[in-house]
Amino acid sequence: MADASGGRLTTHVLDTASGRPAAGLSIALYRVSGNSHRKIKEAVTNADGRCDAPLLEGKDFKPGQYELIFFAGDYLRAGGAALPEPLFLDQIPIRFGISEHRHYHVPLLLSPYGYSTYRGS
Repeated sequence: MADASGGRLTTHVLDTASGRPAAGLSIALYRVSGNSHRKIKEAVTNADGRCDAPLLEGKDFKPGQYELIFFAGDYLRAGGAALPEPLFLDQIPIRFGISEHRHYHVPLLLSPYGYSTYRGS
């Protein structure tokens, strides 16, 4: 269900190597304009791999270009698995556009050597 502005941005991170939600993964959200990046918000995923609140909603939800940075390396190192240094995946940027006032859900499926994303619901 949409809020009064008609839009919100959410995410969800799943660790496909362990088959569990990626709890404790840090995320930063930027608004992108040309070569300029302005940090809007930082969040950390909860036990379900989700943020406790939408990353954007209400008056802050506006059409435009955005970038999510998922700090996968910190999460993977904290998991205790034997991984090479430098990691294959450390910070994962996902740049996307918001063109309408609807729910945008940008999930991340993560493993030490690959990831995928899509526009979810």
